[in-house]
Amino acid sequence: MDIRVLEYFLMTAREENITKAASLLHVTQPTLSRQLMQLEAELGTKLFERTNHSVILTNEGMLFRRRAQDIVSLAEKAKNEVTQNEDTLSGIISIGCNELKSVQELAKNMTVFQERYPKVKFELYSGSNEEIQERMEQGTLDMGLFLQPFGMEKYETLPMRTKERWGVLIHKDAALAQQSAVYPGDLVGTLVFTIHINTPAHAELKKWSGEFARDMDFGANYNVLHNAVIVARERKGAVICLEQDCHYDDMKFLPLDPQLSVGSALAWKKGRVISRAARAFLQFLQEQRVQDT
Repeated sequence: MDIRVLEYFLMTAREENITKAASLLHVTQPTLSRQLMQLEAELGTKLFERTNHSVILTNEGMLFRRRAQDIVSLAEKAKNEVTQNEDTLSGIISIGCNELKSVQELAKNMTVFQERYPKVKFELYSGSNEEIQERMEQGTLDMGLFLQPFGMEKYETLPMRTKERWGVLIHKDAALAQQSAVYPGDLVGTLVFTIHINTPAHAELKKWSGEFARDMDFGANYNVLHNAVIVARERKGAVICLEQDCHYDDMKFLPLDPQLSVGSALAWKKGRVISRAARAFLQFLQEQRVQDT
């Protein structure tokens, strides 16, 4: 199994058509079909369901696609790291980010860094703490912007200055929207959308709610806020979330009272060898922090 064959597989999975995929890959259709069959034989499983006009991933194919994407991404990342020009800093720095206000703080530093090193590019991945951690363990991310509290024993960290404030996004026509804040017990009787359970942040929110937590109607959990807001707006529910810089139509943000604010931190694996560009960016961030104190 080589990277080229994985790229063939991913293109075919995306296009769901061997003829079209072969054209985009600049290979003949028989060549592509043969490579895919050899891949299936090597893996000992069927990756595609084939019809006269299309190919659809099997369940095994869907699982393999995720791993193939990680392998191809990691191979490209490794290639970029070892082929950097020693005289000119270049390469791709991959960062996982939660939906946090501190992203703006990070973005300002990225802008200044790129003005100094224009050949360095950034690749951003949005996800939860757990999703970012998984990708960092796989090596597909150089660093991640984590919401605290979070287990950081295996990481070096740089705390962000921005504080993240918990609150509720609720439809502007809801009775609760007339208040200036949300108090423990206010959400009882309202359909509530919250972040995934079994996370430190969820435990903090449950602690804040106190005895009312068991009486709340949790309609769904989410890992991407935008999708939760769309559903909550349609169903006139409330989304427990961090305060955002963006605006959502027909929704109003109310802070929690007593206030619940948390920090965030940029983290990278202890002892892991990272690219010259990533090392330079971390050094730049640390120098900026010293200058600002």
